[in-house]
Amino acid sequence: MKVRAQLIFPLVLLLFCLTGTLASAASQQELLDQWKPKFDPSGAKYTYILSNVDHPAIEGIAVGYHIRDRLWERSNGQIYVDFRPFAQMGGEKDVISKLKMGAVQGMLCSSVAAVNVASTLGIVNLPFVIDSFDKLERFRNEPELFRPFSLSGESQGVKVVDFTGYGTYGWATTTPVRTLADANNTNFRVAQAPVNADIYKAWGLKFTVMPWPDVPQALATGVINGLDHTPIVCSITNKFDVAKYFTRLDYAQGLYIHLMNKKWFDALPADLQAIMLEVIAEESAKARALTLKQQDEQIAAAQKQGIEFITLSQADRQKLVEKSEPVYQKWGEKIGADYLKKVRETLAQ
Repeated sequence: MKVRAQLIFPLVLLLFCLTGTLASAASQQELLDQWKPKFDPSGAKYTYILSNVDHPAIEGIAVGYHIRDRLWERSNGQIYVDFRPFAQMGGEKDVISKLKMGAVQGMLCSSVAAVNVASTLGIVNLPFVIDSFDKLERFRNEPELFRPFSLSGESQGVKVVDFTGYGTYGWATTTPVRTLADANNTNFRVAQAPVNADIYKAWGLKFTVMPWPDVPQALATGVINGLDHTPIVCSITNKFDVAKYFTRLDYAQGLYIHLMNKKWFDALPADLQAIMLEVIAEESAKARALTLKQQDEQIAAAQKQGIEFITLSQADRQKLVEKSEPVYQKWGEKIGADYLKKVRETLAQ
């Protein structure tokens, strides 16, 4: 009987996983069908494949469709943005390689992966530097701050055009984290990015670097009991089904950085170049405003479902700021110490 049970359980688990995968694929296809263009793109002179790995229910990703429709209109049907969310073009590291080669022309790249293009892009991930929506807008709109950021990928053949977001980072946990002492008893999942690992090392907290697809099972089985992410992503991807607490640390803004193949862009006529940059800037600004609204809405929805949102004391938050000094020193060498200093001092005013 034991042998039979041991054989049946893996089969049931496999069936469950396959059923979940098929259901997920079906729901994704239904969503993609809903977002199909209301125009015929076959006559476009230029096609711009724009990739993203995440869910377009997030406003910072849905911007891809808004750029598509607006650019089609503004260019009089000359440019078609073929937006591909849900990792249709592959994982972020693979897509970055395709982007550099020109096989993909554009990418809404997560800020944690963008350092694979240029270390300067890591400035947005540093703790307590660009840690609010107001600071993010100021960083984007002040040329002396944004210009070095926007030019940083050109040696790799990549234009850094703009960015949208997915909210402010904190801790989703299975047990409440009200103090740093509580945090010391938590194993946090962090993204596969060097700056994130450096942050948690400096903070002296236990962490596990883990691919995003492995997170649901790891949370459910207790391999990890904390998740370093944003309320929007945790809510939309159902992480609050297991993690019933969220500590609003608000130490960084999660971004989707709009990267573009420079050679493809340079080949466009000058008038279309101008139109494209204008549309991307306008729609990205709208998406950032919607992200703030979406974060408030997702927090309110999660609270109605019984999720408790917690704020660290100012004293504990200040301790984390002080512990972050080695991160500023290490990444200042990569980003440029003078540039990092200018950003920190300007945004602190």
